[in-house]
Amino acid sequence: MSLTERYDKARDAFSKKDVKLSKEIHSKPLASAETHNVSGTYLKSVVYGGLDGTLTTFSIVSAVAGAALSPSIILVLGFANLVGDGFGMAVGDYLSTKAEMEYQEHERKREMWELETNSEGEKSEMVEIYEGKGISKKNATQIVDKMANHKEAFVDIMMVEELGINQSNENPIHNAIVTFFSFISFGVIPLLIYLLAQVISIKSNLFIFAIILTGITLFVLGAVKTHITKKNWLMSGLETLIIGAIAATVSYGIGYALHGLA
Repeated sequence: MSLTERYDKARDAFSKKDVKLSKEIHSKPLASAETHNVSGTYLKSVVYGGLDGTLTTFSIVSAVAGAALSPSIILVLGFANLVGDGFGMAVGDYLSTKAEMEYQEHERKREMWELETNSEGEKSEMVEIYEGKGISKKNATQIVDKMANHKEAFVDIMMVEELGINQSNENPIHNAIVTFFSFISFGVIPLLIYLLAQVISIKSNLFIFAIILTGITLFVLGAVKTHITKKNWLMSGLETLIIGAIAATVSYGIGYALHGLA
């Protein structure tokens, strides 16, 4: 069993309060090499990129519908927003992930330098941290002395204990790509009925169909989000749906209030 698999199953056991399952999971040996969990790494970008894409696009659809403008305007504004905001989100995801990783790497180098140049000071700092957690000075000193014999591991522990940093192995470019395509893929859903109307000449209830499609999408994304948050999938789906409904209502109201200006 890989560390990632153990972690996922342990969280599942905790959510079920299943002590027997938890003991069974922790009794299994870890694999010699960690298995890279791609779905876990990029799920967050997929879910939040999809939610943002769906909400922002549907807000535009709602505003234009409230202003009683033609479906062609919905398509123009919708697709312009889809590409522009999708690119902006991807760039933002790339820059923020890159900046975070650079910061983490800088702090790790600093901790390693401090350990190499002032090992006693760093060890003393860790002893104080463990004393603050209720461990006696004698035991804390023994623990730190043992860990300090393994510099790489000790620096990893210092990163967490001193700075609250758990280093990430995310790829900023991959994150940006996933966010962009998730934003586009889910964000186009509120526009689908308007695209279809151009082909088969649907003229009535377009906004109603868009509401239904978007509502289903928001609920599903909210439910899938629980893979990250570990909350109840039904409640999470409903919460996301309600938030989307509020945003759409506000946008529709603004469009309706300003329709005379169009």
